[in-house]
Amino acid sequence: MAGRATVLRLAQAGATVACGDIDARKLDELMDSVRRAVPGAIVVGQVVDLLDPQAAHDWAEHVEAEYGRVDGLIHMVGGWRGSKTFGDVDLADWDFMHDMLVRTLQHTSLGFHEALKRSDNGRFAIISAAAAHKPTGGNAVYATAKAAAETWTLSLADSFKDSSAAAAILVVKALVSPEMRAEKPNAKFAGFTETADLAEQVLSLWARPTDEVNGTHLWLTAQ
Repeated sequence: MAGRATVLRLAQAGATVACGDIDARKLDELMDSVRRAVPGAIVVGQVVDLLDPQAAHDWAEHVEAEYGRVDGLIHMVGGWRGSKTFGDVDLADWDFMHDMLVRTLQHTSLGFHEALKRSDNGRFAIISAAAAHKPTGGNAVYATAKAAAETWTLSLADSFKDSSAAAAILVVKALVSPEMRAEKPNAKFAGFTETADLAEQVLSLWARPTDEVNGTHLWLTAQ
């Protein structure tokens, strides 16, 4: 839901958007829906396993070679695992969350790092969660993985400090889409961020000065 909203907003702004997903069907559905919504949009896709570091590196090389430069990378691989209490934590859930939120981030950021530094206005962002800053017992696995992803992103930001590239962390409590509201019309979704608002914030990263973006947390929910 957040991925589609972001790809749609970037396409509306005239960007060439290169999408990656391990699921070919979902990738095709995403690209088709955006192309229908934005006639003439340049939206391309690559089936890629981001848990494979070489595959992520090869994807980065392909995108830069095909289009001449890479101006941004938005890491939107997600997932959630949790438990009722801290004592109920299943460390198999940690393995899953570590792969989804940390390993895919490491592989993509390393793969695209040099291309982003070569851009005149490179931007990198992850979508983090308020839970990383105020974890609960039952949310230990998810919150820890998000915190690790934030730390990795801040290290990436440090590597950008002498370039025109910037890395930022967008923090939400949770996300809500129009489809979710339609399914639960009476739900309040208090503190949730609309997927369209998230997409607008992603787009705004390129309009902001590099030093105002790099290494920052952009809170889209109450701190």
